[in-house]
Parts: sequence; C-alpha cells; structure tokens
Amino acid sequence: MRVLSIGLNPSLPSVAAGFYFANPRNRFWKALNASRLIRAPVEPGPGAMRLLLEHEGMGFTDVVKRPTRGAADLKAADYREGAPRLLGLLETFHPDYAWFHGKVAFKQFVRHAGLVCDEDVWGRQVLSIGTTRFFVTPNTSPANAAYSLETLVSWFNALADDSDIHPDQDLPA
Repeated sequence: MRVLSIGLNPSLPSVAAGFYFANPRNRFWKALNASRLIRAPVEPGPGAMRLLLEHEGMGFTDVVKRPTRGAADLKAADYREGAPRLLGLLETFHPDYAWFHGKVAFKQFVRHAGLVCDEDVWGRQVLSIGTTRFFVTPNTSPANAAYSLETLVSWFNALADDSDIHPDQDLPA
C-alpha cells in the first residue's frame, strides 16, 4: 500500500452512503481528482474506494470508527480505543505513507497510541513507524472552510511530490 488515508472518524453521510467523504460539501474528492496523487479522476462512491486500493495503492480508514455528526461529539474513550487499532493496522500493513486529514486526527492518534511527536506542522512529520512515514494535510471537511480547494490541492500535490507518487508511475508488482 502506498498511502493510507486517515480521517478523524466517519461522518453520518459517509456511513449511509457506504464510502468515505460522502458529504457532497466535503472537498476531498474534488481535491483528489485535481491533484497528482491519482492517475485519473474517479467518481465518488464505493467503486472508487475499490479502484483506488487496487490501482493506486490507496486505502482508507479513520482514527476513530464511531460515526458522529462532528468532531465535537467524540470522547477521549473513542481515541483510546481507536488509536491502538490504527497503530496495529500501520504495523501490520506498512503503508509507505500514513496520510492524516487534519492536525486533530494526527495529534489524537499520536497521543492515544503512546507515541511522541511534538511537531505542529503541515506536511511530512518527523515521526515514522518502521518504513511508514506520516504526512498531515488540512481536513477537507466543510467544517474546515478556512482552507480553499486550491490550498487543499496544493497539499495533496505536496504529498504526491514527497512520496514520488505520480500518475505516470506503475505500482510495484
């Protein structure tokens, strides 16, 4: 797996639709399709999730698996349960990059997984687990409107550049 996309927790619209970032106001799919992270645009839906995993080496998960209307509805117990589960996934599957959508997701993971990373920056983090590197981009949620679509695309492209993921590359066999 090249990239494991990690959100904070599933939204209620995503659970109902059966795929990540399903809220039509969420800018994830627009930013992804406009970025260099994938070879060709994809239509949001369950099929896109399968295609991205099989053809782009991109998987999806969350720090917390409990769906809520918003981040404010999460409790410390949710992070205490979710962070070790996510750490186990990273240690089992060894993605090249753990891509966190938002500093809150990253910080809560680090804190509740018992890791140490004092950085408060966007982009590549100093933290790594084995061969897995960490990258943090602004959250694409409609609740995070402070970042324009153009800014989000630039951060997605920064991940593509940092990881040498480009549309003209083939996945390793």
